[in-house]
Amino acid sequence: MSLAVQLGIIVGYLILALLIGVAAYRLTDRTAEDYYLASRTLGTVVLLFTTFATLLSAFTFFAGPNTAYREGPEWILVMGVMDGVIFAVLWYLVGYKQWLVGREHGYLTLGEMLGDRFGSDRLRGLVAGISLFWLFPYVMLQQMGAGTALTALTNGAVPYWAGAGLITVFMIVYVVLAGMRGVAWTDTLQGAFMLVTVWAALFWILAVADGPSAATADLVGVAPEFTALGGDFYTPAFVVTQAVSIAFGVAMFPQVNQRFFVARSRTVLKRTFALWPVLVLALFVPAFMLGAWARGLGIEAAPGANVLPLLLAEYTPVWFGALVIAGAVAAMMSSSDSMLLSGSSYFTRDIYRPFINPEATERREDLLGRAGVVVFATGAFLASLLRPGTLLEIGATAFGGFAQLALPVIVALYWTGTTRAGITAGIAGSQAFYLASVFLPFVPTAYGGWGASLFGMALGLALTLGVSWLTTSAPGERRAIYFEFAD
Repeated sequence: MSLAVQLGIIVGYLILALLIGVAAYRLTDRTAEDYYLASRTLGTVVLLFTTFATLLSAFTFFAGPNTAYREGPEWILVMGVMDGVIFAVLWYLVGYKQWLVGREHGYLTLGEMLGDRFGSDRLRGLVAGISLFWLFPYVMLQQMGAGTALTALTNGAVPYWAGAGLITVFMIVYVVLAGMRGVAWTDTLQGAFMLVTVWAALFWILAVADGPSAATADLVGVAPEFTALGGDFYTPAFVVTQAVSIAFGVAMFPQVNQRFFVARSRTVLKRTFALWPVLVLALFVPAFMLGAWARGLGIEAAPGANVLPLLLAEYTPVWFGALVIAGAVAAMMSSSDSMLLSGSSYFTRDIYRPFINPEATERREDLLGRAGVVVFATGAFLASLLRPGTLLEIGATAFGGFAQLALPVIVALYWTGTTRAGITAGIAGSQAFYLASVFLPFVPTAYGGWGASLFGMALGLALTLGVSWLTTSAPGERRAIYFEFAD
């Protein structure tokens, strides 16, 4: 009976989300702008929660508590305080400027915006290709998270492949139907659902553990080193590397970056990034503290296992644990559906249209984009069956890859002296360096504890500025295009 209750709650929630997608499908025009950007009409609450839910993936909901369980609760500083604040600043620096430019010129993707400014389809394709490359492991991360979560919750009754396959099927059907409008609507539901369930879980666990003081005392008894900041794991170099890579990477995530275009007004955008740090802390603090307290409550999590489902299975009723895991699955699905939608737009707008079929109709582009969702999600699912690393390792690697795009893009947005050769060198050079650190065993992944992603970002900045200074504008560049609007 317990298995039926668990699966009934989780599948029931997924069906509810699917019904919202069906409703959105009935209201979505068959145009690229409406399918990918909901015709740029999102208000404050929906924009805030769709960005929130899009970011809060398996990396947050499982990798975060897992890290707090094994290494201590300082992960709150990395993800909650530092990235909540840093990303809010980047939202203003990058997001607000992109919104102004996108409103003026009708851009749908980052590659389209850069390609038009620098008169280069190759640059447009380069940005799209890099983004799709790093998006693949992050979609795979959600499927891995769902598979391990459902296996842990059901004590192995649902095998890993079935859990990963379940969320894959639902997110394919959902994205093919819904488009940005449906994704944003369900993200609002899922963001609120995540907040409610994680706080309910915190209060429930603390009630069983006789309060936060008793839970902390149990933790100190098992891991006294958790009471002090720092240590062998949370070194200053590690904390800064992770915080900077994640925050800058988030700003370049296709599913997040595209949301910089969708606000209804300037007021909506400014309210949203002002509220962002508060919303982030409201989820990260309880989720990560649950992971840390689980250590003192005697939860035994094997390497690679997710501690949150084990904690819930031990200390809460079956139905409640299933509700919280449904919230986690909501987090993963809200990330996956947005990633697949944005990835589809990057492929159709920045690769298919300029390089394969410039005369493609919007209807053909729409159909191709939906087919691309199926292919991309299926490929990520097959790769997830190999489990190529931990959730933290895969997520951190993808964040670092996206972070390499950030500084060249910021320079281009604010300096008219940026040239095509400069931004191309900055993007290609930093990516080559970072890819070498990830895939070539003889290239270090860190230097004195500082991650290779930071050095790659510095290289990208230096190349963008240096090469731009040494070169002149190429034919077709539009140097003033990012400043030709009423602010």
